[in-house]
Amino acid sequence: PTADWLVLAAPLNASSIRMISAAVLDALPPHAHVINVGRGGVLDEQALVLALQEQRLAGAYLDVFEIEPLPPDSPLWDLPNVLISPHDSAPESGQSARCRHIFFNHLRQYLSGSRMVHEEQVSPAARPKL
Repeated sequence: PTADWLVLAAPLNASSIRMISAAVLDALPPHAHVINVGRGGVLDEQALVLALQEQRLAGAYLDVFEIEPLPPDSPLWDLPNVLISPHDSAPESGQSARCRHIFFNHLRQYLSGSRMVHEEQVSPAARPKL
């Protein structure tokens, strides 16, 4: 492959867990970069760390991780070829106020026993296991 960039924006579900495996990363050329703004579990994070440490990839730009927040002892923090962003893809004006409004509406609905507006029911059996 001659890809310069592998951009991930996929949802996490049973069929996408670690779909970007060590084998996929190994198929990329050494000058390639990985960008993940989808879900952390889509990418085999340990395989990515190893590929970056061994300079089999040029770099990574990561907004999501298998475990969030990213643990302080993650090797990703110390890799010079990795940029980490704070998983806040919508910092435009008014975003904080909108988030507070949604949160407090959900809190009121939860405390009153009402169904939350943005609530999604997922059975434990349907939740992906990482």
